[in-house]
Amino acid sequence: MIWTLPAPAKLNLFLHITGVRDDGYHNLQTIFQLLDYSDEVTLLRRDDGVIRRTEGLAEVEPSDDLIVKAAQALKNYTGTTYGADVGVVKRLPVGGGIGGGSSDAATTLLGLNALWECHLSTDELLGIAVTLGADVPVFVAGHSAWAEGIGEQLTPMDLPEIWFLVLHPGVFVSTAKLFSSEVLTRNKSILKMRDFTDTDIENIFEVIVREQHPEVDLSLSWLNQFSTARMTGTGSCIFAGFDSFEEAEKVLKDMPSKWKGFVAKAVNTSPVFEAINQYSKS
Repeated sequence: MIWTLPAPAKLNLFLHITGVRDDGYHNLQTIFQLLDYSDEVTLLRRDDGVIRRTEGLAEVEPSDDLIVKAAQALKNYTGTTYGADVGVVKRLPVGGGIGGGSSDAATTLLGLNALWECHLSTDELLGIAVTLGADVPVFVAGHSAWAEGIGEQLTPMDLPEIWFLVLHPGVFVSTAKLFSSEVLTRNKSILKMRDFTDTDIENIFEVIVREQHPEVDLSLSWLNQFSTARMTGTGSCIFAGFDSFEEAEKVLKDMPSKWKGFVAKAVNTSPVFEAINQYSKS
C-alpha cells in the first residue's frame, strides 16, 4: 500500500543571527510556526533494498533530492534490508523560505521509520535530520518551536492558531548570497523566550532582500495595507496573519495576478503524525 503523507510548510515569525561559529555556521534565533498547508510525500516499501524516486521536481536529479537523501541516510543508519519508492507532489513554492524540501525530507524520515519498522526514537531521527539540513529537525520534532543554534535546538511552543496569507512574489533569492552579504547583521542580542512578545523583533534578512529584489519590496508594501507583513526565512515568501479564514481569503482574492499565494491555518502539531498513525493501524 502506498502511504501519502503531508509535509507541512513553516513560517519564521522572526529571524535573528546572534553570532558566527568557529565552523563558519551562523547561530540563529527564530520561531518556527507550522502550517496546515503541505506538500505530499508518497512512500511504498520495497523488499529488494532499492531506493527509487518515483515523482519529484524534474530539474532536481534524484541523487540530489532531499527525499532520496533522507531515505538513504535512514537506511544507512539502521542497516535495514528494505528499500522504498519515494515521491513528492509539490504544492509549496521552491526556495520560498517555507521549508518545502526540508519538510519533505522530514516526512520521508518519519514515514519510513514506521514503514520499515525501524523504531528509532525522536532523538535518533533528529540526529539524522541535522545532517540533511538546518530546517529538517523542526519538521521531525513536529511542533511549532523556539529554535536556536543552527536551528536544531528546539523548545516546543503553543502559538495562537490564527490564519495566514502566504504570498510568493515569483522571484528567487539566493540563501548563500545573503549569508555572505557584508551588510548582514550578525550580532543581534540574544533573546529569552519570554521577550518574544515585547521586544523589537525582525527578520534580519528582510531589509537586504527588499533592496536586492524590488518585487519582494512591492509585495510587502502591498500586503502591509491589510495586516503586518513579514518575510519568512531568507525569502522570497512573505506572510501576514488574520483572525479568520474569510479575512485572509478576501485579501488573497484581491492579490495581483502576477503573484501566487495561499491561505493556511497555523498549527502547533504536524499533521504527519496522525497520518502515519492511521496508516500504521490499517
